[in-house]
Amino acid sequence: MTGQSAVIFGATGGIGSAIADALEADSRFDDVVRFSRAGDSPVPVDLTSEASIRDAAAWMKENRISPSMVFVATGLLHDDKRGPEKSIRQLDADWLLKSYQVNAVGPALIAKYFLPLMDRKEILRFAVLSARVGSISDNRLGGWYGYRAAKAALNMMIRNLSIEWSRKNDRSIIVALHPGTVDTALSQPFQGNVPSAKLFDSKRAARQLLDVLDALKPADSGKIFAWDGAEIQP
Repeated sequence: MTGQSAVIFGATGGIGSAIADALEADSRFDDVVRFSRAGDSPVPVDLTSEASIRDAAAWMKENRISPSMVFVATGLLHDDKRGPEKSIRQLDADWLLKSYQVNAVGPALIAKYFLPLMDRKEILRFAVLSARVGSISDNRLGGWYGYRAAKAALNMMIRNLSIEWSRKNDRSIIVALHPGTVDTALSQPFQGNVPSAKLFDSKRAARQLLDVLDALKPADSGKIFAWDGAEIQP
């Protein structure tokens, strides 16, 4: 392969599919691999299953694909039974654990298996979708216990990964990105008070996130950035 390769996790979601489409239209990339739980994923990947992530990495090795970009576009805020907690009375151990599994543990395990596949001599970009509500210093409203805590844990994972991987490749860029409010199934129940100018469609959100990622330098590794390039404090 003469060009670069990219890997997208959550590639059937609103943001993930738009990012994959944008990268496929980018002449720098010869290969864009889309992983998801279903769809056309070469290996079904469930973020609550380490074995499925390991199998995805094995598939990459078998096909001799060494990505220069990995983008984890996954997240869990609600499902058909539960939503984000508004009060401590709504805390539930199983729901908290599921939020941690999908929002923090899963992306960390992707890093475990996919960072070693990436070229250690070139610039590599490893990005995960986080959220401004995962910022401890910015939390003024409370609520959303599990989602906030899981995203804060994800942000710490990214910081740790950036420190370790800088020793292996000082050109690595490992970051968390906040997409803003995007018109997807994840945000659908919570769009009521969002100004129309701040509710992004998936294609616009993907362009904004990729523009931010392209502009970052190795010195930015380990940090959290919003869709407009502004750094978010942990």
